[in-house]
Amino acid sequence: MDLEKFKVHGEPLIYGAMISIALATIGILVGLTYFKKWGYLWREWLTTVDHKKIGVMYILAALLMLFRGGVDAMMMRLQTAAPEMKFLDAQHYNEVFTTHGLIMILFMAMPFIIGLMNVIIPLQIGARDVAFPRLNAVSFWLFFFGAMLLNISFVIGGSPDAGWSAYFPLASLEFSPTVGNNYYSLALQISGIGTLITGVNFIVTILKMRAPGMTLMKMPMFTWSVLITNVIIVFAFPVLTVALALMMFDRLFGSQFFTMANGGMDMLWANLFWVWGHPEVYIVILPAFGIYSEIIATFSKKNLYGYTSMVFSMVIISLLSFLVWAHHFYTMGQGVMVNSFFSITTMAIAVPTGVKIFNWLFTLRKGRITFTTPMLYTLAFIPIFTIGGVTGVMLAMASADYQYHNTMFLVAHFHYVLIPGAVFAVIAGFHYWFPKVFGFRLNERLGKHAFWWIIISFNVTFFPLFFLGLMGMTRRMYTYSEETGFGPLNMLSFAGAVGLAIGFLLLVYNIYWSTRYMPRDTTSDPWDGRTLEWATPSPIPAYNFAIVPKVKSLDPFWESKQKNVPLFEDKITKIHLPNNTGKPFILGVIFFFLGFFLVFSMWIPAIVAGVGVIVMLAAMSFDQDHGFYVSAEEVIATEKKLRGETV
Repeated sequence: MDLEKFKVHGEPLIYGAMISIALATIGILVGLTYFKKWGYLWREWLTTVDHKKIGVMYILAALLMLFRGGVDAMMMRLQTAAPEMKFLDAQHYNEVFTTHGLIMILFMAMPFIIGLMNVIIPLQIGARDVAFPRLNAVSFWLFFFGAMLLNISFVIGGSPDAGWSAYFPLASLEFSPTVGNNYYSLALQISGIGTLITGVNFIVTILKMRAPGMTLMKMPMFTWSVLITNVIIVFAFPVLTVALALMMFDRLFGSQFFTMANGGMDMLWANLFWVWGHPEVYIVILPAFGIYSEIIATFSKKNLYGYTSMVFSMVIISLLSFLVWAHHFYTMGQGVMVNSFFSITTMAIAVPTGVKIFNWLFTLRKGRITFTTPMLYTLAFIPIFTIGGVTGVMLAMASADYQYHNTMFLVAHFHYVLIPGAVFAVIAGFHYWFPKVFGFRLNERLGKHAFWWIIISFNVTFFPLFFLGLMGMTRRMYTYSEETGFGPLNMLSFAGAVGLAIGFLLLVYNIYWSTRYMPRDTTSDPWDGRTLEWATPSPIPAYNFAIVPKVKSLDPFWESKQKNVPLFEDKITKIHLPNNTGKPFILGVIFFFLGFFLVFSMWIPAIVAGVGVIVMLAAMSFDQDHGFYVSAEEVIATEKKLRGETV
């Protein structure tokens, strides 16, 4: 075996990362052994099928990836902070911006959204779990081990280096001979299968498991946004999976799907990638719209203005998201007619998006607004996202795009869309629903400090990039001369990135501080909420609702409090729950090794792992889980304990 292909040669930074990963792994193993937590870890987390715990694991993984992607961003900003910087060489800069994009979109924003979706959706629709709890665990472990496979590329073999869009022929063996893009094709396939399963699971959950009386037009806006998002996932992700499979065949078996010779078509990759890639933007942004809608209604003490138009706006956005993909490559040779069509469809998306913004503003009008931390992120989102949207309309004009294309103006635009449209939303949702999951709130003072650091630093980091783009600085430029005049604005942007890092560190410190010192919430409803999740005790019992609620209005919990309308009319009876299982975790581990062996073309181990995957899938298919019952007496005792009553 040639061990040389596993090594990553480079700067002290790489070796430092290797040592820190090894030390962190040893520390975790020693800690688990010393505190005798292996059994707890296996029973309560690795084998869980509880949607709430799976949601928490998604969010923890997303936070971890936020800091991994954040370090990549800091390295890029430092490298470009001044002319002729030598912090990274060209190859490592290529690898860093590629993994930054992949991790932030696929392994931070998406899992954070899916984590919140897992925790909240069954509660919002009055269900006791998702439709397929074991499949839900499979989804998580495939996502997790796909993410880990991509992450180890940094220290074993080398990271992908052709950008997050991996355009051909740049991503082909000829121009990228390391194993980096093998990692890309395999890690994204594994995690993508998990995401696709999530899409099916949540569509069935929302359509079939809603509480009695909750018609489609009585669903909370977050639930609507998640339903539409998962429909997009089911239509978009198979395209990516097929494209990645073809890419894998090109790189591992010498096929010619995307080559520039022998009948291959490099533009086929660009088209397939963006047929998935643009809906992907709305996969992370539509749930964010749902989160903001919940927060605005709660902290304005008003019904959401224009509920029906909000729903139809999201449906229209989801349809248009599949009709705009070619605007990502106006300059790659399509004719005028094609560019005109995609210009019009792209600009059309601004209309339903504008409807939503006006609805949020009308909801705020004359509302009794409370400026909590989640509300501050929501209010900051509106003007910042509008800047991102307006610059998007500028980029949508094909003739103008020839000037902006591949410049830092584009980089500024999509950060002004994705950070307020996804990152601010998940942070807001995290603060908003944290007390429901853990039984206590995050500290408001620390939360607001973090908010101001993040909001101001975000603008200091990315607003100068608009001007750099207009001055002619191209994206992915790893160095430049002093004569270009790019230095001062890049240095300002680096200073903003340092501020952003401080803001996110404050967020983490807030979690630590609040866990230790914040008083426990005894009300289960700290924000005076409107939807069903606030009707459960905090923290939430395994069965969610002792009695399945009956819904009569759009904001059932709010109405039950204001009009004294009973939500729970039946008696408590025994509740059926599924058993935990370790098979999804084991399946994820085997998938990880299958992907790893394929990355390095180790065929015999790969075949063994492939057989292992088939065996596990067969075992899970024929596995019969009859679950278990929680008795009525036990449910009553649990409810009294969680609600602070004497048992």
